[in-house]
Amino acid sequence: MPASSVEYVAEELHKIYSGNIITKEPIPLPNTSLNQNKTRYRADSLIRYLDDFTKEGQLIIGLTNKDISATKGKYPDWGIMGLGFCPGKSCIASTFRLKGKNRLEKLFKVAIHELGHTQGLALTETNHCPEKTCLMRDAEGKDNLDETINFCSKCKPVLIKAGWEIK
Repeated sequence: MPASSVEYVAEELHKIYSGNIITKEPIPLPNTSLNQNKTRYRADSLIRYLDDFTKEGQLIIGLTNKDISATKGKYPDWGIMGLGFCPGKSCIASTFRLKGKNRLEKLFKVAIHELGHTQGLALTETNHCPEKTCLMRDAEGKDNLDETINFCSKCKPVLIKAGWEIK
């Protein structure tokens, strides 16, 4: 992940989160997180790994350009853009599936979506908001990030209560 991408996400987070945001040096992805075919990293394994680096009261987000996956229904190795414990203190976002000129903006949207999960945002059985323009919307296997604009009126209060300064 280029340092400029990490800086962009951190700068955007500063605009909506009043807490202390620290960027750290890159850490290698553990080979133990690779799937059976050694083609993707298991996101659930990665967020457990990141959780070990995180103290109580802190959040951590890993940013990567690698292909990540999770089990989804009958698909044991579904490619995803991100994953976060809900609630929890760790999450991950990847640029691997992001297309178009505005990939950094999309990475930021995936990052705050996953950070939203760490704050307990899970509004339905699928853990996602039904509002089409809400940042907590389920990607449903597509890159629909250009359609997501902000957190909706149901998601926003949860994050404001957690100390986010969302406009």
